[in-house]
Amino acid sequence: MNLDQTIESFWNNRELLKEQDNIEFIKNIIEEVDKGRLRVAEPQEDGSWKVNQALKKAIILYFPIQQMQIAEVGIFQYHDKMKLKTGYDELGVRVVPPAVARYGAYISRGVVLMPSYVNIGAYIDEGTMVDTWATVGSCAQIGKNVHLSGGVGVGGVLEPVQASPVIIEDGAFIGSRCIVVEGAHIGKRAVLGAGVTITGSSKIIDVTGSEPIEYKGFVPADSVVIPGSLPKEFAAGTYHVPCALIIGKRKASTDLKTSLNDALRENQVAV
Repeated sequence: MNLDQTIESFWNNRELLKEQDNIEFIKNIIEEVDKGRLRVAEPQEDGSWKVNQALKKAIILYFPIQQMQIAEVGIFQYHDKMKLKTGYDELGVRVVPPAVARYGAYISRGVVLMPSYVNIGAYIDEGTMVDTWATVGSCAQIGKNVHLSGGVGVGGVLEPVQASPVIIEDGAFIGSRCIVVEGAHIGKRAVLGAGVTITGSSKIIDVTGSEPIEYKGFVPADSVVIPGSLPKEFAAGTYHVPCALIIGKRKASTDLKTSLNDALRENQVAV
């Protein structure tokens, strides 16, 4: 059997996880995810993403084979099944106390973790900043040179196993207190202004042309996005519900830092 078939056999018959060889098989899979040699979702040549459902199942199966343990750090005590990620010096990752990442999360060289949290199955590519009190949920895929500003909430997803994880592609800038959840997909170099919420069903409306263009749960590359609202009829009357507005494009012709500053200044976007 190949890897997917083996995991599927364990998924359908949990009694198999009582055998030590099978336990070690699952542990080895998590080690591969931790080191970034396997990942829950991968970009394809055509720009799409392929979700590896078998790996999500392996992560779920990892929980019941782990035993609860007490860990102590100074005056703090923890009681959990998951050990924490270690060896940051060898990985070339800067970790500012009290940042926490679980074992099974891949964190690449040059990443900076301010006091923040990264869950199992997540993938954070090189040069990314995870700012203070930002959270990166299970299986979320974060690209190269992404900036997750203070208090950003990137949602996680393990179940249902067919659900896509949150994907934030290379060079994106996610402003303070943004929420990106439910498999939302943020394209390369996109800029989300402070407080934008993007879910899998969120309406994202490009208002830069003469007619609006609507996307759902997806922010195209280079978009500059701010919070918005739409009127909606209810039995009790007309009320406004949240949406997101694309109000401009980040310039590709200049340095990314310069283009980011220009995008924010020209479109008066707070971060």
